[in-house]
Amino acid sequence: MDTLAFIPSPSSGEIVLGPIPLRGYAFCIIAGVFVAVWLGGKRWVARGGQPGTVADIAVWAVPFGLVGGRLYHVVTDYQLYFGEGRNWVDAFKIWEGGLGIWGAIALGAVGAWIGCRRRGIPLPAYADAIAPGIALAQAIGRWGNWFNQELYGRPTELPWAVSIDNGVDTGTFHPTFLYESLWCVGVALLVIWADRRFTLGHGRAFALYVAAYTVGRFWIEYLRIDEAHEILGLRLNNWTSIAVFLGAVAYIVLSARLRPGREDVVEPAAGKPAGDDESAGDGEDGEAAARGDAFFDDEEAPAARRSTRGTGGDSPAAGD
Repeated sequence: MDTLAFIPSPSSGEIVLGPIPLRGYAFCIIAGVFVAVWLGGKRWVARGGQPGTVADIAVWAVPFGLVGGRLYHVVTDYQLYFGEGRNWVDAFKIWEGGLGIWGAIALGAVGAWIGCRRRGIPLPAYADAIAPGIALAQAIGRWGNWFNQELYGRPTELPWAVSIDNGVDTGTFHPTFLYESLWCVGVALLVIWADRRFTLGHGRAFALYVAAYTVGRFWIEYLRIDEAHEILGLRLNNWTSIAVFLGAVAYIVLSARLRPGREDVVEPAAGKPAGDDESAGDGEDGEAAARGDAFFDDEEAPAARRSTRGTGGDSPAAGD
């Protein structure tokens, strides 16, 4: 029986931008990164951070994430590059597809940690700000699989089936790239809502993103028919989803008990050396500014300093 309607696959895996041909897969990854940085930057500033900080840290996180994603893919699907009749050089052809989200997040977090450490800001706060953006980046990036005609599911005649003719399979199949893309959009909206509703902090918004994503990834992975290693009848990524989900939920529970609430200050005031604030003055006021009064705005600072003098103590430290 012929499928009455279906999603056609691109005739070419390239997007032509004027005189420049660009691989569709690479274009989707780049577009996803820009969206993640843009949304993460807005959320970071709303939390009290400095404009441009998210982009600065992304300079570290994105390359690490790309390397981590590729390493995870190559290691878990080594037979595609090092098996009989394979060319190991293909392992470096990232534009042809093949990024494992687990490796991308893990090594990307290392890059983000380096960037955060250089800026003197807490990694969990940064992760909370960028979490919905990462989900949207995945939603956009999954369309790269559509350009490459890869990672589709079982054959189906549903109206939203994707038509595949890649020299290996021909017919209509479940568009798992579309399922995951829509799921990731839902995850992003969930995290944004929950963050506003429950004032999530200390990495819990990021952990919610991870937990929600793995739920969708589990059932979507179950539909896929591409070659994969299996353990006890489940694909490797199914087991990874289960383990990561349990870890994320455990983090949310323990973090809420140990560090309730949200960070009061996510980033030190930039561009003003300690003691150099005009409102700080000399002597005792200058010392107070060096200890942390730079975090007060101009209207609150005088009252805070009068309170400090009256009690004979230091100004309260910005913290949890």
